[in-house]
Amino acid sequence: MKGEFLSAIVLLLLVTDPFGNVPLVNAMLTGVAPARRRVVIMRECAIATAILAAFMLGGQAILDLMHLSETSLSIAGGVILFMIAIRMVFAHPEGAFGPTQRGEPLIVPLAIPLIAGPSALATIMLMATREPQKMGMWAGALAVTMAIATLVLLSGERLQRALGDRAMQAIERLMGLILTAIAVEMLLGGIRDFVGKL
Repeated sequence: MKGEFLSAIVLLLLVTDPFGNVPLVNAMLTGVAPARRRVVIMRECAIATAILAAFMLGGQAILDLMHLSETSLSIAGGVILFMIAIRMVFAHPEGAFGPTQRGEPLIVPLAIPLIAGPSALATIMLMATREPQKMGMWAGALAVTMAIATLVLLSGERLQRALGDRAMQAIERLMGLILTAIAVEMLLGGIRDFVGKL
């Protein structure tokens, strides 16, 4: 159980990608006063947490409403994760989620899609729908993940100054490599389920 909890935290950290988002958030909030910057980051992280929690709790209802199976979600999630992982590994100049706007953000693009992006939403829904009996553990993993993500983004300027741009890029590429393997496993799991039902 403990190992599964830690694995869930690691997976959620990879898909929310706080370290990879640090340079983007720093650039996005360049013109924002330091005190206001902290408020903005905490607000956007809280919004992202609420959105992820809503998808976690209502994931099965959303799937039922749209007549989607867990298999299709697993395959779609794997494809999305793989595409984002490739952008992380090969350091796209606009970041893993595309271009961002300058100025103080509200929901878009910091809460969505930088933190609660399609890969994070698909992952949290998949976790909750595959093993709903472990909802308490998934909620705990989400809470710990978002606390870590908030702390990382709050200390973003110091991290970037201390580590430098090259180190931040190296961390993002490493996370991208790990995420690629997870994406392939998710994709193969969905394909196995599909073939097994034929």
